[in-house]
Formats: sequence, structure tokens, C-alpha cells
Amino acid sequence: MNKDIFEGKWEQLKGKAQKNWGKLTDDDLDKVKGDAKILAGVIQEKYGISKEEAEKKVDEFKWND
Repeated sequence: MNKDIFEGKWEQLKGKAQKNWGKLTDDDLDKVKGDAKILAGVIQEKYGISKEEAEKKVDEFKWND
């Protein structure tokens, strides 16, 4: 899924993201606004994982929709 499609579908994907990463709050997801890099940063912060691991998880999430 390219960046524009990901951003365009973000409102639909927010619920799936929250189910996938239960530590993310509504405020976290609103901050993301469909930007995969911001999502990776929030996941990195909330889960204490590396930037690379967070980016990999977001890539998997984007392509599994």
C-alpha cells in the first residue's frame, strides 16, 4: 500500500491498528494521521522496540490490509 492510499484509508485502519497494538490510545492514533513514520515512532515509544523493528511492523501492517 503506498503512502497516499495508507493516508487516505487511515480512518478505516485506525481500529485495526488499535486492535493490533493495544497500547496505542485514540490520541496516539489521531496524531498519526495516516503517516507510517509517525505510527512507527509511536509504536517504538509505546513498546520500547527499535526504530527498525517498529518500521518493519508498520510495513507488515500496511501490506496485510
